[in-house]
Amino acid sequence: MRSLLFVPGDDARKLARSLVSGADALILDLENSVAADKKDSGRQRLRDFIFSARQREERPLLYVRVNGLETGLSGPDLDAVLPAGPDGIVLPKSRSGADIQHLGAMLAVREAQSGLPDGATAILPIVTQTAASLFGLASYAGASRRLTGLAWSAQELSVALGALTSRLPDGAYAAPYQLARALTLIGARAAGVEPIDAVFADFRDEGGLRAECEAARRDGFSAKLAIHPAQIPIINEVFDRRAHPHAE
Repeated sequence: MRSLLFVPGDDARKLARSLVSGADALILDLENSVAADKKDSGRQRLRDFIFSARQREERPLLYVRVNGLETGLSGPDLDAVLPAGPDGIVLPKSRSGADIQHLGAMLAVREAQSGLPDGATAILPIVTQTAASLFGLASYAGASRRLTGLAWSAQELSVALGALTSRLPDGAYAAPYQLARALTLIGARAAGVEPIDAVFADFRDEGGLRAECEAARRDGFSAKLAIHPAQIPIINEVFDRRAHPHAE
């Protein structure tokens, strides 16, 4: 994977457009982009969307971002979408490898109930959204064979730290977020999975996006999260391993 595009799980138009965005993977969101009173309808819409998308001859990988384990909503999320056979689950606010093991057990039960092969559903956690999560980044190694990567995020971490912003005036990350980024990269490589760089929020700033992608690729990241289809061509170009024959 080079590019992973977030798509609101209850927006039929954006879901349809995402299939032709060029993204290697879609992160179909049931968390932040779906209001509390729309969760049930969003789950059903995503279930139908995944069933339909899986019939396409060519398609991106289909990941679903469920609500965090601490919310009590992740179980109903999985109950709704697992029968459709998504390729993976994105776990927000993951604290450590223990959360991956917990989610893995939840998936195993539902895979059996849905007639899916054991272990068919990958797990991609977002691992820097709380202060405590930074201390758990060494624990992902060996946590689960389902683990496919580690992704990081600055926005929620800045809220958790009580920061005014995660960026310096020149656009670079402030020190706490540079640390989170580096620990995610190192933790992922230690676990033998892919390190995935955070979103670049200003989708109109193509120059800024390209510079951030090139810095991430230089440092060892293998993919980047996206929030808008317009970001996909640049991300795919920079992280295309064919353009970096000596990488890895």
